[in-house]
Amino acid sequence: MLGRAMVVVDLPLLLSFMLAAMLLTITPGIDTVMMLRATTVGGVGGGIRAGVGIMLGLLLWGAMVSVGLGALLQTSAIAYDCVKWAGAGYLCALGIKQLMSPRQSLSGATTGADGAAQDLPAGGFLRKGFLTNILNPKVGVFYITFLPQFIPHGAAVGPYSFFLTLVHCALTAVWFVVLVMATLPLGRFLKTPRVVRLMDRVTGGVFIAFGAKLAVSSSTR
Repeated sequence: MLGRAMVVVDLPLLLSFMLAAMLLTITPGIDTVMMLRATTVGGVGGGIRAGVGIMLGLLLWGAMVSVGLGALLQTSAIAYDCVKWAGAGYLCALGIKQLMSPRQSLSGATTGADGAAQDLPAGGFLRKGFLTNILNPKVGVFYITFLPQFIPHGAAVGPYSFFLTLVHCALTAVWFVVLVMATLPLGRFLKTPRVVRLMDRVTGGVFIAFGAKLAVSSSTR
């Protein structure tokens, strides 16, 4: 599938894409918030699972855009609104839960193999990471509008779009590793009761803010 795409790789154009994609990746957003929370609560294991979930969402969006399904988000207001409201509702539900019932500590949570506290079952962080990404139609619209700018002349659009998605996922993985490694040294401080309550309330407020922003968004700027 990627054979023809790889033959016509334009290195300067690819490097430009990597720079732009990296700058967009490190811009604070819901994925960064999810990673910080998952790492604080679940340690390395929680951060890895949340990161894998987010990247699975990116890959699915990239695959849909590559075969043309993602274009529905630009041409169909109904399709866009269905995904938008599902995502906004999910983020707001997460935020309200954390605002209304902040934890007093992490001592009551289950403990993972690495000794880190976890408030979710094994697949919980992965599922939350995946849902926060796949229920955000802005990701699909972003791929539709952003990727074509970096496709060389003569390349197969679909395969090359997915190739760029893979590059974006690789850059995202690097950024997530940086986030996890930066968060771990603060683990003991972040797990004190006062900080746990504050962190839950702040994170809940951020989730609600992102949900509200998504709810009032449109498929075009």
